[in-house]
Amino acid sequence: MIQVRKSSERGDANHGWLKSKHTFSFADYFDEKHMGFGPLRVINEDRIDGGAGFGTHGHRDMEIISYVIDGALQHRDSMGNVAVIRPGEVQRMSAGTGVRHSEMNDLQDKVTHFLQIWIMPEKNGMSPGYDQKQFENDFACSDLILVASKNGRNGSVSMNQDVDLYAAKAQDAGERVMKTYPHRKLWVQVISGQVTVDGEVLGAGDGAGIEQVHSLKLQWTKGTEFLFFDMPQ
Repeated sequence: MIQVRKSSERGDANHGWLKSKHTFSFADYFDEKHMGFGPLRVINEDRIDGGAGFGTHGHRDMEIISYVIDGALQHRDSMGNVAVIRPGEVQRMSAGTGVRHSEMNDLQDKVTHFLQIWIMPEKNGMSPGYDQKQFENDFACSDLILVASKNGRNGSVSMNQDVDLYAAKAQDAGERVMKTYPHRKLWVQVISGQVTVDGEVLGAGDGAGIEQVHSLKLQWTKGTEFLFFDMPQ
């Protein structure tokens, strides 16, 4: 079963310095039909003006993943981490029992475009944590690359939830059959280009939730960038 979430149906927020599209309910945008999908709670597509950003604020009991599409995102947190996230990198911050951080556009004269992803942890009250890795060289194969997983499998970023997160920045067209189980939930989020999910065509900004399947055929066009989540119920 496939449920498509079209880009045009997402929530929209314009704060001047920040323009955001919400796949699921977030902040002032509420849609009782789109509160999340399995442990996947938030996918925000954010565009931050040069020199602007989110001042220091707190989180707890959430796995927060930042995926930069274009630009550079500066991160500082109460754990002492200071970093800049660029395209090709994936960052995970485990909020756990509580952490404070800021996210600023590291560029003064250019918009930074990124996805902010929240995943509910498998249990609350865990210690805060941080991980960040570069995958740009891996993306050269034009295939799906495992960028985050529960145990940091195959060099991926680790997280406190049984989620396999794959990313593709395809220089060439391609296809792949993803093996899974009927008790797992799957989500495809297209960033650019076109992905066909078992015959359902998705464009930039579109997402799709898939349930109760043993396998899934993904096909993508040249230049496509997208994410694929394999998750528990």
